[in-house]
Amino acid sequence: MEWVKSCIDNYEAVNLIRLLLATLLSGLIGIEREFHGRAAGFRTHLLVGIGACLMMIVSEYFFKKYGGISGNMAVRVDPARIAAQIVVGIGFLGAGVIIKSDKSYMD
Repeated sequence: MEWVKSCIDNYEAVNLIRLLLATLLSGLIGIEREFHGRAAGFRTHLLVGIGACLMMIVSEYFFKKYGGISGNMAVRVDPARIAAQIVVGIGFLGAGVIIKSDKSYMD
């Protein structure tokens, strides 16, 4: 049980667990979509899930490293900006899937 506590305290181990969990969950969603013959299958969901997880890890790392800089300086670090852009990017992917699909969702 002691090794679990040491892994939780280790920043790199936590990030590896986050990446593996994002890979697993986004892969499961992608497999389910491919099984039902929907657009944006396994590869798309896997890439989007891993990419979003990596960007959030980078955002958190930047905030930990540069978060102590005062607000009066030219450099300001806001991890919420990266998260907001991830949401926008996934929204564009979703719109592309709706437009590409043969079924009309507008009716």
